[in-house]
Amino acid sequence: MIIDTWGALSYKPAFEAAAQGRSSQLPGPLGSSWLPDADRRRIAAYTVLAAYDSNQAATLLDEDSDDRREYGDASLVVDQTLSHLLGETQQIVVNDGRQDAVAQNHEALLRDWAQAEHLRMRMQHAERTAVLLGDTVYLLAWSRAKGRPVLRTFDPGFYFPVLSDGTLDADAYPDRVHLAWEVPADPVTGGKGTLRRVTYELGPIEGGGGRLYPWSRQPSNITCYLTDAEWDLDQVDRAGDIDALSPARARFRSNADGEVLNRLDLQLDFIPLVHIPNTVPGADHYGQSSLLSVAQLLDDLAAADTDSQRASATTGSPIIGLSGARLPVDRRTGNPLPVEVEPGMVWPLGDNGQLSTVDTSAQLAELRAYVGALRDRLSVVTRLPASVLGTVSPSEVPSGYALQLSFGPLDAMVRSMRLVREAKYPLLLKMVQRLYQLGGALPPGDNPRATMAFGAYLPTDQATALDLAARGVQAGVLSLETAVRLLVEAGFPIKDATLEVERLRRSSATAA
Repeated sequence: MIIDTWGALSYKPAFEAAAQGRSSQLPGPLGSSWLPDADRRRIAAYTVLAAYDSNQAATLLDEDSDDRREYGDASLVVDQTLSHLLGETQQIVVNDGRQDAVAQNHEALLRDWAQAEHLRMRMQHAERTAVLLGDTVYLLAWSRAKGRPVLRTFDPGFYFPVLSDGTLDADAYPDRVHLAWEVPADPVTGGKGTLRRVTYELGPIEGGGGRLYPWSRQPSNITCYLTDAEWDLDQVDRAGDIDALSPARARFRSNADGEVLNRLDLQLDFIPLVHIPNTVPGADHYGQSSLLSVAQLLDDLAAADTDSQRASATTGSPIIGLSGARLPVDRRTGNPLPVEVEPGMVWPLGDNGQLSTVDTSAQLAELRAYVGALRDRLSVVTRLPASVLGTVSPSEVPSGYALQLSFGPLDAMVRSMRLVREAKYPLLLKMVQRLYQLGGALPPGDNPRATMAFGAYLPTDQATALDLAARGVQAGVLSLETAVRLLVEAGFPIKDATLEVERLRRSSATAA
């Protein structure tokens, strides 16, 4: 028995076969020689979880799955978790809202960058991947053509960090990271299947000496090297994994400026990549999917839905037994023809003829009750209240206080998930500012701390929040900035808290 982040899927034979490197029905590079043994369980888990999200988990069972019913419960859990994780708004805040000229300049630049790079849309995609699979990856690069950092999101199945001693502290980062994936052969052009690997590696500056980076006061002898290469799959060295591929067989790619990407010096002392786990990572560096703890429950729910569908078929078109009836006969063979039940049909019965039906409505009612019990269990284990999953009508809630209490587990879960992001998004925005310094758009020196503020995710009493904010400012126990932030968290349509504070102060000055 292996107890790790993905152990909850060990009951699936397809997962175990892929994790052990044996033949598997799972798609992807699980049987490839370049895939490290330590990553097979992770990649196999990603594939299984993706099957749940696309209503294809039944294909992983050892039974006939052609008529297996899957009604999107897994996708609902992921989407509702994502919605509450991100909240109603996502806003870049510099220096916790304490504004000076420098902070205002950096905040305006970061917000313009976020709009140009469609950051909120990319966050939706990336964070949904994290909730579903357990991890997601952001990658930054400076674009000379656009004059700004460009942002990309990567599937965590392409992410292969080289971890020292097989472990990594939550606050540390690897010195070498690979992004790798297979490109299938093209039968039209005759192109071979290839393996592409993009590598970021920290190392000493070639030629020795130090370098003074715009964001640092002390020279550094460390820089980041970029290598982008590809290998033919039939020539990949079977003796080595992704970290030990032979450079002699590689074809190195070039960037838009014609530079060969073979240990290209990026003039950075950090790897411009941010890995975001869905939960607080353990010793294995990776997060946990929101579906892992309910995988068996989702299987049981699909099985119950399938049984319920089968029972509804026999209830709607019941099994009928006839005796003493004159049934139609095939004139050629003399055999009775199949009897079809249709509205208005009449069967002549003899003196002792009988007609009986099999009533399965009681079994159907029991199955529906069982499905309801499983949905209640799903709500408990995922910490998503029934009102969030849409299985309870708001009119059925006894009181607003009872509804608020039901959000307790959800509130704890979202706070824990946001705690992980509190360290990751400031790191991403710090890298963006440093890339702007490298491109000359920001002056050298220390950068203010920027973070991503997520909005409210629970229903709130806006009237109470407004009264609290007004009374707090009037009594002098709340600042105007704190009061506006309370209103933002309560769901008021305030897009920019800083700008709203400035408007309020201008209004007060005008009135005075």
